Amino acid sequence: MSTAQLYTKYTRVWIPDPDEVWRSAEIIKDYKEGDKSLHLKLEDETLYEYPVDLQGNELPFLRNPDILVGENDLTALSYLHEPAVLHNLKVRFLESNHIYTYCGIVLVAINPYEQLPIYEQDVIYAYSGQNMGDMDPHIFAVAEEAYKQMARDEKNQSIIVSGESGAGKTVSAKYAMRFFATVGGSASDTNIEAKVLASSPIMEAIGNAKTTRNDNSSRFGKYIQIGFDKRYHIIGANMRTYLLEKSRVVFQAEDERNYHIFYQLCASASLPEFKDLGLTCAEDFFYTSQGGDTSIDGVDDADDFEKTRHAFTLLGVKESHQTTIFRIIAAILHLGNLEIQAERDGDACSVSSEDEHLNNFCGLLGVEHSQMQHWLCHRKLVTTSETYVKSMSVQQVVNARNALAKHIYARLFNWIVQHINKALHTTVKQHSFIGVLDIYGFETFEVNSFEQFCINYANEKLQQQFNSHVFKLEQEEYMKEGIPWTLIDFYDNQPCIDLIEAKLGILDLLDEECKVPKGTDQNWAQKLYDRHASSQHFQKPRMSNTSFIVLHFADKVEYQSEGFLEKNRDTVYEEQINILKASKYQMVADLFQDEKDAAPTTSTAKGTSKISVRSARPVIKAANKEHKKTVGHQFRNSLHLLMETLNATTPHYVRCIKPNDEKLPFKFDPKRAVQQLRACGVLETIRISAAGFPSRWSYHDFFNRYRVLMKKRDLSKNDKKQICQTLLEDLIKDPDKFQFGRTKIFFRAGQVAYLEKLRADKFRAATIMIQKTVRGWLQRVKYKRLRQAAMVIQRYTRGHLARRLAEHLRRTRAAIIFQKQYRMLRILRAFQRVRNATITIQAFARGMFVRRIYHKILVEHKATILQKYARGWLARTRFHRVRGATIVLQCYYRRMKARQELKALRIEARSAQHLKKLNIGMENKVVQLQRKIDEQNKEYKLLNEQLSMLTSAHSSEVEKLKKELVQYQQSHRGDGNQLVSLQEEMEHLRLELEKAHGERKVVEDSYVKEKDLLRKRISDLEEENALLKQEKEELNSRILCQSEDEFAQNTVEANIQMKKELEEERSRYQNLVKEYSRLEQRYDNLRDEMTIIKQAPGHRRNPSNQSSLESDSNYPSISTSEIGDTEDVIQQVEEVGMEKAAMDMTLFLKLQKRVRELEQERKKLQTQLEKKEQESRKSQVIETKTEVTSDHEDFAYNSLKRQELESENKKLKNDLNELRKAIADRATQNNSSNDIQDGYNLLLNQLKSANEELEVRKEEVLILRTQIMKAAQQKETGKNMESITTNASWPNSDKHIDQEDAIEAYQGMCETNRLLEAQLQDQRREHEDEVEALKNQVDAMKEELEKQQQAFLQTLQLSPEAQVEFGLQQEITRLTNENLDLKELLEKLEKNEKKLKKQLKIYMKKVQDFEASPVTVPAERRQHERNMQVVVQRKEKDFQGMLEYYKEDEPLLIRNLVTDLKPQAVSATVPCLPAYILYMCIRHADYINDDQKVHSLLTSTINGIKKVLKKHNDDFQMTSFWLANTCRLLHCLKQYSGDAGFMTQNTPKQNEHCLKNFDLTEYRQVLSHLSIQIYQQLIKIAEGILQPMIVSAVLENESIQGLSGVKPMGYRNRSSSMADGDSSYSLDAIIRQLNTFHSIMCDQGLDPEIVQQVFKQLFYMINAVALNNLLLRKDVCSWSTGMQLRFNISQLEEWLRGKNLQQSGAAQTLEPLIQAAQLLQLKKKTSEDAEAICSLCTSLTTQQIVKILNLYTPVNEFEERVTVAFIRDIQMHLQERNDPPQLLLDFKHMFPVLFPFNPSSITMDSIHLPASLNLEFLHKV
Repeated sequence: MSTAQLYTKYTRVWIPDPDEVWRSAEIIKDYKEGDKSLHLKLEDETLYEYPVDLQGNELPFLRNPDILVGENDLTALSYLHEPAVLHNLKVRFLESNHIYTYCGIVLVAINPYEQLPIYEQDVIYAYSGQNMGDMDPHIFAVAEEAYKQMARDEKNQSIIVSGESGAGKTVSAKYAMRFFATVGGSASDTNIEAKVLASSPIMEAIGNAKTTRNDNSSRFGKYIQIGFDKRYHIIGANMRTYLLEKSRVVFQAEDERNYHIFYQLCASASLPEFKDLGLTCAEDFFYTSQGGDTSIDGVDDADDFEKTRHAFTLLGVKESHQTTIFRIIAAILHLGNLEIQAERDGDACSVSSEDEHLNNFCGLLGVEHSQMQHWLCHRKLVTTSETYVKSMSVQQVVNARNALAKHIYARLFNWIVQHINKALHTTVKQHSFIGVLDIYGFETFEVNSFEQFCINYANEKLQQQFNSHVFKLEQEEYMKEGIPWTLIDFYDNQPCIDLIEAKLGILDLLDEECKVPKGTDQNWAQKLYDRHASSQHFQKPRMSNTSFIVLHFADKVEYQSEGFLEKNRDTVYEEQINILKASKYQMVADLFQDEKDAAPTTSTAKGTSKISVRSARPVIKAANKEHKKTVGHQFRNSLHLLMETLNATTPHYVRCIKPNDEKLPFKFDPKRAVQQLRACGVLETIRISAAGFPSRWSYHDFFNRYRVLMKKRDLSKNDKKQICQTLLEDLIKDPDKFQFGRTKIFFRAGQVAYLEKLRADKFRAATIMIQKTVRGWLQRVKYKRLRQAAMVIQRYTRGHLARRLAEHLRRTRAAIIFQKQYRMLRILRAFQRVRNATITIQAFARGMFVRRIYHKILVEHKATILQKYARGWLARTRFHRVRGATIVLQCYYRRMKARQELKALRIEARSAQHLKKLNIGMENKVVQLQRKIDEQNKEYKLLNEQLSMLTSAHSSEVEKLKKELVQYQQSHRGDGNQLVSLQEEMEHLRLELEKAHGERKVVEDSYVKEKDLLRKRISDLEEENALLKQEKEELNSRILCQSEDEFAQNTVEANIQMKKELEEERSRYQNLVKEYSRLEQRYDNLRDEMTIIKQAPGHRRNPSNQSSLESDSNYPSISTSEIGDTEDVIQQVEEVGMEKAAMDMTLFLKLQKRVRELEQERKKLQTQLEKKEQESRKSQVIETKTEVTSDHEDFAYNSLKRQELESENKKLKNDLNELRKAIADRATQNNSSNDIQDGYNLLLNQLKSANEELEVRKEEVLILRTQIMKAAQQKETGKNMESITTNASWPNSDKHIDQEDAIEAYQGMCETNRLLEAQLQDQRREHEDEVEALKNQVDAMKEELEKQQQAFLQTLQLSPEAQVEFGLQQEITRLTNENLDLKELLEKLEKNEKKLKKQLKIYMKKVQDFEASPVTVPAERRQHERNMQVVVQRKEKDFQGMLEYYKEDEPLLIRNLVTDLKPQAVSATVPCLPAYILYMCIRHADYINDDQKVHSLLTSTINGIKKVLKKHNDDFQMTSFWLANTCRLLHCLKQYSGDAGFMTQNTPKQNEHCLKNFDLTEYRQVLSHLSIQIYQQLIKIAEGILQPMIVSAVLENESIQGLSGVKPMGYRNRSSSMADGDSSYSLDAIIRQLNTFHSIMCDQGLDPEIVQQVFKQLFYMINAVALNNLLLRKDVCSWSTGMQLRFNISQLEEWLRGKNLQQSGAAQTLEPLIQAAQLLQLKKKTSEDAEAICSLCTSLTTQQIVKILNLYTPVNEFEERVTVAFIRDIQMHLQERNDPPQLLLDFKHMFPVLFPFNPSSITMDSIHLPASLNLEFLHKV
């Protein structure tokens, strides 16, 4: 049908309106072609004639049917145009409060200016894993789509967030990063996701400011790359920034602020650490007070500053760096407050040297005050011949100051961004990344300058990329579906981009003008007029010669050229930068270093690099720009790099819309919205979609929706695709209006509305038909016959016409294809010719430019080298000169000091006091010597004869002693110095001792005070306790006085409260158990990985041996040591036999492991002993020094010390002998190799420690010996000095006495030395003998160990068969040697046996009957087993319910009964048979009182169960089987524990089977923990099976056929969003799965109470998942869905009743879902309806009710939408509720499980062991 035929009566259209942009009207008269006007009726019932342009035939836009209003995706609208888009957004935003809407691949986000509860953690989990379009539009859906495509396609992704200031770009980007941080959290403990989020407050502080449009406007663009590893966990991030608005640092418009960090720092200026910054309030500084109000409503700058500092700390910025950052920011504020004073009529100016702000600025930055004062007001001018210093005017100084402030802030911004990137950098290899681009949108103001030009230039580039990507996706969709692809003409903004960035474009001309020495903005504007006047995107304003107009894709923008050159140059004077480079603060100096090779990724971000400071010669402001890239040039380069990055990724678009300029919540301004929609490319997306096939339906949905238009015979066909094709061919005659794809039907714009009209007409015709039939049933037969005939004629006629038309269309299509191919080939060839010519020109031009740049760089480099060498020579010359002068001065000064000191020493040596000091203590010695002289005179006569004989010997002895005396006198000086040092050290030690005493006294005083305080506190608490007891008694008396009814009521409430607390406590406890099991599982996984890593290639571990290595620290019973474990393993190997031992390589690995552990333990003990010995040695040395220095002349004390050392030496010997004896005793008790090894290690450690102690004692003896010698020397020297000073008359006798004293001292020392050496020699001999013996043992063991290692290595190199043979040979050799030793032992035992047999003959006759049986020494094991079997057979009728097994059979028992057992093997026996068997084994161990056996069996059982569950962690049947057996074993341990509380239902026979010796309460607790873990694993498995089915089966499946009419489709699912295969499920599938779960658990004997709890948990999960999906999907919130949902829930309830699970509480968990279904079905109009809804929906929260009402969507146009007034009425009724703020249910919540005691009626003696279990080694007792 033609377009004009759609403009019929009652059709609604859109007409332009100056206020609301577009206004709705209704046609009241059919339009016919040629009519000059269209008769309309507006919404306010006024009539209006709309004039129609007959030449252009431009009719008003048609309005979509109401059924399509409020769509999730704008491209799903049938009529795609601007008013339809605007109206759909307005309805969703104002009526449904939906801020997100899809527009194809674009997410349109409208800023609500209000905090919405749609970003919680549960919403993130709800969107995680979902396809884009399955749920309502959301920023999380876009983030999930990017994350999913990255993981599936292994391609990098980008999310481009754009919009004007205040539209919510930063918030959207922040929520996207939060989604990635939550879903892709780091696998390690680096917490990188928290650092990524922590960068936001820092960047907001230094890059955001208050503007008239936004209180937190980002004044820069940023691109954050979040890196992921191969497991798609976050490993790091990187940030690029673009075009920082530096001008805001020095200027702010009215009602605007500077960057937040300035105000935050001023608000925190009172803090102690910021006192030296010299800051006050923000109003006092020029740079922060220009905008007026310095505060923002609802923002606390001081609190935000704390968050900023915390973020700095979290990102690893040092405190010193933070302090420097704040100093720089404060310095910028002080720089703005400088007072500039004009001089000489304004041609010159100055800054006062006493200016407070200048002093603060220089002090904070650490720069020279005078230089900064001078160069702020002067500048250099350099010519070819000389250099001038020129004064500047006030305005020039102000401009230079502002330029300096901007430059400092930009460099600081650059530094912070670099350090954030360092903190977010990782060394792990990045597998892929997702980039989030938060960039400014298109801007147009009354005055547009250089910043707006760059912003709009960036948006032109992004729009071009966006258009090409949308076009590409449309093409991919058509190609996938097999739709013929025709070229769509879309807007290409390449000419506008060429105008800006091409050769001699706007930017090139701007850069060229900047290079001209006297270039001006006016000259540049004139060049633009001359060059681009003919361009279609460039215009010159009529009334201005300094402005120009650029026609951007979004709008026409007029730019004022004033300031373009200055901002593009971005000039700062070089002299000022040089001063900053010389700062005494390293960080400040580093900020201003040259960045010759600065990365373009950040250069433009920080406002570009400033002038290149060249120290060879200063240059003037204009000249230094020649060799520096301009702002525009660098921005263009960074933009090209950004576009390359985006083109290499898969982009996702978020367009943020600002609904109003007043920042009011949920207010929609159509004018502002349309302006932004045009600017951000949403309408272009709509236009591209409308040019093709915007409406897409799957065959299934189309069939369900329009089945009413189909014929009955068509419906009988099974092929729905064929039915749909037939219908469309009949309904739409123009085949170009639709296309059939592989899975979808594609429609042109307006066709869906046409089909909706036909459907409505069909329903209307059906209604009329029914009425006519009721009124005129008599005419029915005739009417049907005529109607059938007419239909037959029409069908044949239409078929003929359709076939003829199809033939004509085919021929036409073939002709078009020929034309298309020919035209394409012709244009392609022409394009290639032009392209090749362009590339050639570009290549030559670029080569010329590069050569020029190279020559310039070469010249600069040579100049730099010359400067470097010249400066180096000057610096070295000056340094040598200064150093020589310094050395001369030092020499003269030191000579003078030395002379003075020498003179003083000479005077002191001549003084009498000095001699007196030397003679102190000599009087007593003179008296003693006088006595000796008298005695010698008496003996002289007797010895006169002997004197002649000894004269020669005496003379030689005298000569010898003289020589020794001379030596002693020479060494006296050195001894004196040592004495002084010892005295000083003694004094120092005495002071330390006094200090320690003082500290001890202080500690004792504080201890006494604290003790008194504690006693006082205890007394207070006792008094308080007494008062509380008294109050308790009073309260008890009051309670007794109350009535019995009140008491009963309080009791009931208390019981309810106690139950709640118990449930909460149980839930917390089980969560802890769950967390413990998770950690234990993680530990097991890590241990397995380590085991795999450590194992040698080709070596495999036997599962039985592997399980024997496991241990569990949970079981609080008797634990054996590791040595005992090794002994058990060795004994087990010896008992099992030669073959098994040879093949079990684990034994050898165990022994090696044990040797390594013992070696480590020995080293630890040795280091501990060495530390203790060093400490004791230090203390002893200190004591020795103190004693020697204090009593230096007392020889008696030294002898006592020697005796003490000898006694300690003897004590050490005794300790050593005791240790040897203990080790010998232990060696005799333990015969295993491990005990010998352990004893050897212990003995070796003790020997080493004894040797070390002996060395220490030797050193102390030597120290004492030298001290005695020194004392003797000092005494002799003192005597000599005394004889010299006093000039005695008997020098010969004096010498004789000195010689005797020396001889006596020497003889005493020799005797002492001989005694000590004799003792040391004896000890050394003993120790050397013992060490030699032990070394021999070590060598023997090392040789044996090396042999074993060589054998092991040889074995590993052989093939598996050869390994077995070699192992057998080695084992045979070893057993042969052992057998020889055993034979000797056997012979000794046989002798003893003969003696014992002789004694046994004396015993009673009854004992003699058993002499022939092998009682004392067991025979072979087979004979023993045979005897045991005979005994069992004899006592079988008296079976006691106990099973006996040997210790070595325990691994076999666990393997057959736990690890290798299949549930099917015991399906035909008693339920939980393994649990009963295990209990009977435990009972026998209890009967024989073997605690080790009980512990080993229970530990092995629990470890075996854990191993089975880990292996079958996704097997529901296996998990249920062991949950039942674990619970039954737990019940058995309780039932037969002997506790009276558990034995009430036991029979007398069962009471006989109770445990007698052991209390296994702690093991019952361990089994309870294990049961909880198994239960949680069971729930996890069941939920994993059910969860994929829930949404499809409960919400989407059409259980009642024909009830749900599918409404027009929402989001057009992209191919990238669709999962492969059909994942739809029916409710029968869920019920079948539930039946499977129930039958498995019942068959395996699981307790009914546990079965009920399982299904309660599963039904809660069904309710939570279905309700959460309902709350996030608009397409399922309808009346028909409510009916389907209620029917499905009734089926689930019926299933619960059929399985007798009504008491489980599972039905109650479905209550929220039931009420949601009822809410969808209830009437929603009047206030009574609102009251009914509030009283009915008690299980739904207020947010959930309002959300469902907002999402409610009519499927048919006969239904009515929920009005906004009705929703407000609901909110008023529900405002008294105190509901939790969460919107979604926590589907991961798990109810605490309870295992009630359930005793068994089966007695142990009635249980039969089936042969299939292979438990023949168990013997009944």
